[in-house]
Amino acid sequence: VSSAASDVYKRQEQDNVSSVILYGPAGTGKTSIAHVIAESTKATFVEVSAIGGTVSDLRREIDAAEKRLALNGSRTILFVDEIHRLNRQVEEVLYPAMEDFAIDIMLGKDSSARSIRLDLPKFTLVGATTRAGLLTAPLRDRFGVIQRLEFYTPEELCVIVKRSAKVLG
Repeated sequence: VSSAASDVYKRQEQDNVSSVILYGPAGTGKTSIAHVIAESTKATFVEVSAIGGTVSDLRREIDAAEKRLALNGSRTILFVDEIHRLNRQVEEVLYPAMEDFAIDIMLGKDSSARSIRLDLPKFTLVGATTRAGLLTAPLRDRFGVIQRLEFYTPEELCVIVKRSAKVLG
């Protein structure tokens, strides 16, 4: 937990915002760690699920995040649960959002089509998945931190219980 959070925190302190993939079995704390990252970097936490999401769903979430940013002026952690299930159109929109903090939108069709660019507030994307092997290479390559989470071993649990018992007397 502390390793992933401290990597992100150090990178954000340098204003080099790095996105994170947390992967591992269900119940290993991926969402909890995303909350820790947001809390330790004093960022606004925005959670979305990749299941059934469309580009307009993502845009609504980003709009909501922008409103919260305007209220408190903080950074945003955009947490995408089950990121391996992202709709390919949404994934394509995320690339420039992650790299340039902007989304290009096409208006019209054929020869009358034109593109407009919407600037986004800086954000850190934290993706969680139980199936890292299903992430596309272009998406995976855009993440600066990729962290595998595993369950505690019986020995590690013993240390935790003993420490807690000592603290509680």
